[in-house]
Amino acid sequence: MKSKKIELDATISKENLERLSHFRFRLRSFLRVSEDICRDAQITPLQYLLLLHVRGIPGKDWANIGELAERLQAKHHGVVALVNRCEEAELVERRPAETDKRQVAVHLTAKGEAILQQLAALHQPELQRLREEFSLPGWTAT
Repeated sequence: MKSKKIELDATISKENLERLSHFRFRLRSFLRVSEDICRDAQITPLQYLLLLHVRGIPGKDWANIGELAERLQAKHHGVVALVNRCEEAELVERRPAETDKRQVAVHLTAKGEAILQQLAALHQPELQRLREEFSLPGWTAT
């Protein structure tokens, strides 16, 4: 994603700066809590995100490397290395994609699924705090 050029004479109101500051604070707070949850479970935050995105692609229970790179906002080769590490930890496995055998489908192992379910459950209280504070489309209580 390319950065946009900022007009130097642009003035943002105090109210909008406060809103942006608060949003960034809450976002960073969520990320810190998430990082702590992951580290307590002896998994890296990036490994957790990979597990989450493998299962979080709409309409299917697997993801390809391109989809994971998009979701992680990472380079293809970096995602391949992350999948390699997760495969070594027996969290994911690669399989040929059913529709295109040239593509690789990343699936969770039973161990990866169990860890994902446990960590996702631990994230729910912090998500609830965000739901109460910010009204976002599609967010419902679970």
